[in-house]
Amino acid sequence: MLIIPMKEGDHIEKALKKFKKKFDRTGRMRELRERKHYTKPSVVKKKMVEKAVYKAVMYREEN
Repeated sequence: MLIIPMKEGDHIEKALKKFKKKFDRTGRMRELRERKHYTKPSVVKKKMVEKAVYKAVMYREEN
């Protein structure tokens, strides 16, 4: 549970902005989107390998 401390006289918009920022940092929405559809472990592994290869190629081209 996220707790946003507010002082007397603070604007609700400021508290809402802080809440949104904290919520984004938790990564909860990203996790929910990933869990929306089941992906097989082999597919996840394949995507990770493809991403690593892409990063390696980009790194080599940079140097």
